[in-house]
Order: sequence, then C-alpha cells, then structure tokens
Amino acid sequence: MSSLAQKRSARIKRQARVRRKIRGTTERPRLNVFKSARHIYAQVIDDTTGATLVAASTLVDEVTSGLKYTGNIEAAQKVGAAVAKKALEKNISAVVFDRNGFLYHGRVKALAEAARENGLSF
Repeated sequence: MSSLAQKRSARIKRQARVRRKIRGTTERPRLNVFKSARHIYAQVIDDTTGATLVAASTLVDEVTSGLKYTGNIEAAQKVGAAVAKKALEKNISAVVFDRNGFLYHGRVKALAEAARENGLSF
C-alpha cells in the first residue's frame, strides 16, 4: 500500500470514528469541513433532514477576493468567517464541529477559530 493510500485510509477511519459520535440536529447543526490541496469547504448540515443549511468555500468570489492562493490558512480563515456570517443570518449560533477525519491543526483549526471569532459557538 502506498503512502498516499495509507493516509487516505487513516483519514477515513478517523472520519468514521468521529461521525459515530457527532450528529447535527435542528437546534445544533453540524459544521462539516473538507479540504483539498487547493480549496477548503465548510457547510452547516441538519442531519435530521439531510439538508445543507449554509455553505462557504474558496470557490466563492466573495471569499477569494484579495487572496493569492486558496489552499492556505488565510483562505481557511476567510471561509470560517463567511460560514459563520451566513449561519448567523439564518439564526444558527450553535453548531457541532465535524473535522471530517482531518487532524485539528493548520487550515482546519484556522477555519474553526475564525468561525468562533465571528459568532458561532461549538
């Protein structure tokens, strides 16, 4: 098994372990994070209905304006701020954080801290 395949399988194991414990409800939806090498995505999901309530990513012009590169900590902070702003507009102030199997450091941590600073609690 190659190194990349081992990394992916380890992330999928972490993801399954975390998702067994975390469920988004109507009162406290789940803030899900996904990152690739070039982009980072965040969405607030109500698992009872399976609906995405709010989403933000580095693919949206309002987030990427003023950024040189979308795969860094600065971009993750902008996505965190954007998703928090949109969630507060929909009267969502408390969420459950789902790091989606990614380790809590770097871009994932930056997104979470930016969301907290902009009014989301988790």
